[in-house]
Amino acid sequence: MGSVEVGSLHYKRVLIKLSGEALIGSQSFAMDSALMSDIAEEIKEIHQLGVEIAIVVGGGNIVRGVTASEFGFDRATGDYMGMLATVINSLALQGVLENKGIYTRVLSAIRMAEVAEPFIRRRALRHLEKKRVVILAAGTGNPYFSTDTAAALRAMEIKAEVILKGTKVDGVYDSDPKKNKEAQLLEHVTHLQVLERGLKVMDTTAISLCMDNKLPIVVFNLSHKGSIKAAALGEKVGSVIGA
Repeated sequence: MGSVEVGSLHYKRVLIKLSGEALIGSQSFAMDSALMSDIAEEIKEIHQLGVEIAIVVGGGNIVRGVTASEFGFDRATGDYMGMLATVINSLALQGVLENKGIYTRVLSAIRMAEVAEPFIRRRALRHLEKKRVVILAAGTGNPYFSTDTAAALRAMEIKAEVILKGTKVDGVYDSDPKKNKEAQLLEHVTHLQVLERGLKVMDTTAISLCMDNKLPIVVFNLSHKGSIKAAALGEKVGSVIGA
């Protein structure tokens, strides 16, 4: 791909939502170091083009709140465990990015001053203006809200132009591609269609929030090299949820 002029960038500010489960890659648990390095390299490329980047990372590769509740914990406790898992992933991603020379800040919705800054909207905006990559950890800081909803909320707060959602599948399908081999990839679908058809791409709270605020979502396979960069540059990749 040739060089891109900053003035021709499709998006000036993006929020990247990374599925925790997608970070497992070829590993059986935790995270795939090679995949994390590839992700960081793509983030570095679009950052160098002038794109302002915020990232929300899930925690499903370590613990999921809903799964934790199956062990007898109450749902709130399980969700807090999941939020702490996202902090682990955020610190790992910060380390990989900084090894590549990208100034990065982790802002946590749960205060833990020794490892991360507290999430303060104006502070996050200031970091973005200073061209730092901002990783937004610990979800919304509240149980019963997924990291997808956190991504939608934070995208509104920082005035991102799009959510780029990296997952384990190639985009939005009309049915579960793991269960139905005939499932069709939908290249473009509206927020309302996602809700009406019960398409399992993000939870309904996140989709509704994006619909109400006219925020598009690009869904793509995180394991495909170049997909983050292509999505950030507005190229055809995965599925687009929008008007």
